[in-house]
Amino acid sequence: MELFAIVIMKVDELYVRSLSAQIERELQLLHIVESEWTIDYEWTESHAFIRLEAMLSEQEAPTIRNQMMPSLAGVLADHIITDKESGILRNLLMKEFKYDAIEDLEAIEGYCKQSLHTETGLEDLPVLNSSFGMKRRKQVLVEQLMLALEESSRLSLDGFLLFRLQDYTDELREVAEYAIDEYLMDRQYQEFISLLQYFVYIQEAKIPVVHLIHKGGHEFVILNDRLELIDANEFDATFKLEVLEKDINFEDMIVSTLITVSPANIYIHTRDPEMTVIKTIRQIFEDRTTVCSYCRTCDIYLGEAKKQDQLSP
Repeated sequence: MELFAIVIMKVDELYVRSLSAQIERELQLLHIVESEWTIDYEWTESHAFIRLEAMLSEQEAPTIRNQMMPSLAGVLADHIITDKESGILRNLLMKEFKYDAIEDLEAIEGYCKQSLHTETGLEDLPVLNSSFGMKRRKQVLVEQLMLALEESSRLSLDGFLLFRLQDYTDELREVAEYAIDEYLMDRQYQEFISLLQYFVYIQEAKIPVVHLIHKGGHEFVILNDRLELIDANEFDATFKLEVLEKDINFEDMIVSTLITVSPANIYIHTRDPEMTVIKTIRQIFEDRTTVCSYCRTCDIYLGEAKKQDQLSP
């Protein structure tokens, strides 16, 4: 019989107890505790560490090791994703992308989380060809952790994160780049919306009412208070568009027309009030807008609906 030990070093004191408990639960599920494994954790002046040890015969040591390595690696991978990943991302944003304002960091991290906290990651997004979802990230970490544990029975988590995870860090960097692009686009969009809101605010109303009829998809009709097409000679009053490559062009055309007309009130007749362009119009014109899901005008242009008459400001 000989002492067989694995030491996980450089564990944050904040997590050392919970991590030890998770490792013990995993070993219990494998019935490895029956082999008289002990799990302990200690602190030194610089860091905490977890020690797993057992007295094993030369014959049983390889079998026990092969049994426990995937589970141990899985626990450590979950710990990295849950407790360390956000810190790695913030470090990337601060050191490589030079963001230091808390407001910017928190906003960008929010976009990162939308991508990272999914099963498939960003593979469905056109800007990235990535399948770095949660399952994939854990798989990468488990593989690298098992390699590290096969090389040595002493694993420094700090060193592992710093030197053994280049592919993992590269993927997080890709996510950060995507998140920054989304953040900058959203900020520019909000600035543009604020400018339009101000322009609408200072502009006097030219006509009392506009009825914006959303027939579905990207097909809109703009009518006056008498339900007549608004001066089609001055601007394109009817919109019968195919799906455009960039929605922003489509939105600009409708918003530009409404701003040119400058109505005191806009009644939006639609079966899809959550459509992006409709939400944009409501944001720009604010209390001038009323969304109608069913009324007599809706009945004429959109057909019958199951809902009763309902106006939402």
